[in-house]
Amino acid sequence: MPDLSKSHILQSLTLRQLQIFEAVVRLQGYTKAAEALHLSQPTVSMQVKKLCETLGLPLLEQVGRTVHPTAAGRDVYATAHEVLGGIMALEDLTSAHKGVVKGGLSLAVITSATYFMPHLLGAFLNRHPDVQPRLTITNRAKVLERLKSNQDDLLIMGQVPKEIAVEAYPFIDNEMVVVAPPNHPLSGQKNISLEMLAKERFLVRESGSGTRLAVDRLAAEHSVYLTPFMELGSAEAIKQGVLAGLGISVLSKRNIGLELETGHIAILDVQHFPLVRRWYAVHLRGKKLSLAARSFLGFILTESA
Repeated sequence: MPDLSKSHILQSLTLRQLQIFEAVVRLQGYTKAAEALHLSQPTVSMQVKKLCETLGLPLLEQVGRTVHPTAAGRDVYATAHEVLGGIMALEDLTSAHKGVVKGGLSLAVITSATYFMPHLLGAFLNRHPDVQPRLTITNRAKVLERLKSNQDDLLIMGQVPKEIAVEAYPFIDNEMVVVAPPNHPLSGQKNISLEMLAKERFLVRESGSGTRLAVDRLAAEHSVYLTPFMELGSAEAIKQGVLAGLGISVLSKRNIGLELETGHIAILDVQHFPLVRRWYAVHLRGKKLSLAARSFLGFILTESA
């Protein structure tokens, strides 16, 4: 082992600086890094400046509106990633020796999964109260952005992206049904065709959502075009639109349990429905999960049913 007692870098550099620099490079900007680390942007800029001064190298350069690492910055980023990964592994090791699952757990969930993920997370935290969770609920487009920039430990989605190299773990069924107000003319009819459905006012999710993609694919397979009557940004908004009589739509059956029990919403008997998909826990391929993330993944794979 080399003598580190005289190292100028070791005496001046901090782990916090490495963490901030790694976030700036990974998220391609000071503002996003500040948001992710819950710091002010001036603090982030100052710490990166101190790191550059300590190393005596320019680490970042501005190209348009995006921050990019210099050649030296890329090397420092790789080293920072390795050092921070070692710190996380050390924390996991000490926790494992103590028999305690602890540490941060960052999850990003698409809005359609809102109705069950908090319950699963709550059950997990009952077993492991020392875990510090952070749950981000947003649309599919934002979830994919977070996945690409590796902002979270795990992401929960209904459709695995093909354009990103990921590991995906199916853990629960997602049964999608056609829903309408109980007094809708099609309510109670049997074997409704997609062609009949196409004549109705159809409420849809935003372009790119997993539900929208699945329904559009089914319609295209049968040469039917379901004309959107209104586009809404979340499953909850769709449900409220159906309850208000604005039209019919497709929702996960898990999202309408209370409305079915109280008779405020009806499932239509439509050909080719229900569509049965899966919910997936996803992370970037090659990502090393923390002990908390590994434990949560194992929990949902075995306990979610």
